[in-house]
Amino acid sequence: MTFKNVVLILILIIPIFTIAQSEVTYEDTSSKGVNVNVNVEAGFLGVLSHKVQFSNDGDYFDYQKDGGQDVLFPIKRFSLEINKGRNAVILLYQPLRLETQVYLQNDLSVDGQVFPASTGVKLLYNFPFYRVSYLRKLRTKSESFHLEIGASLQLRNTTISFESNDGELFRTNRNVGPVPILKFRARKYMTNKFFAEFEADGFYAPISYINGSDNEVIGAILDASIRTGYKFNELGTSYLNLRYLGGGAVGTSDDTNGVGDGYVKNWLHFITVTAGVTYNLSSNR
Repeated sequence: MTFKNVVLILILIIPIFTIAQSEVTYEDTSSKGVNVNVNVEAGFLGVLSHKVQFSNDGDYFDYQKDGGQDVLFPIKRFSLEINKGRNAVILLYQPLRLETQVYLQNDLSVDGQVFPASTGVKLLYNFPFYRVSYLRKLRTKSESFHLEIGASLQLRNTTISFESNDGELFRTNRNVGPVPILKFRARKYMTNKFFAEFEADGFYAPISYINGSDNEVIGAILDASIRTGYKFNELGTSYLNLRYLGGGAVGTSDDTNGVGDGYVKNWLHFITVTAGVTYNLSSNR
């Protein structure tokens, strides 16, 4: 299944999930005060698939098969959510740093540099991102069902490096840029304490339109999660979360860092399992 197919499936699921909540009437009675929530989650990340290529004549390198990403990595996620009435603003920071060291079975070509077989290489895939989101809660027909839609702006901050063990051979690719995203969140309370939640941020579009470049670069991202949680009281909530994090880009960029022809193909499919807590800072006022 391709990344584009995953996005299309989620687009179909969202309206079905929404229509299913139309049995009873409910008028939104959200508090007019300001609520501030701090959210922290931690767990592990597994790589389902991760491949990258730099320059048209470079190798399409499989991180999972040949790059040491066949193990689990620790993962953390931090966010601050400000709610007022039916409006929410979310500030998110997601660190994502994967470092491995492997013994190459075959020659590896990266932006014109060949790392020989039977040598060691250090690999860095560092892709932290910062995201600000706005959500608007819709008026639903069920008191136990909450539905929000909105948009996000993500700032990617990528560093991808290959370095021989002796430090003599080195290639790196760095990129910083904005990513506009559509956002959706739905929560269903099974009881007044237990709930299930689905959240998704995603887009699939030519990046050249965003960056103002003449070169055609197709980019995509999908950050989708399913969680189940328990709301203790107005003070806080705990939850377990299963998240899919995928995306990438393919095309030629003007930014070559002085090497290579600017062509990049980078696609990743990650899954994370985390436990988290949400603390309501406003509960002490």
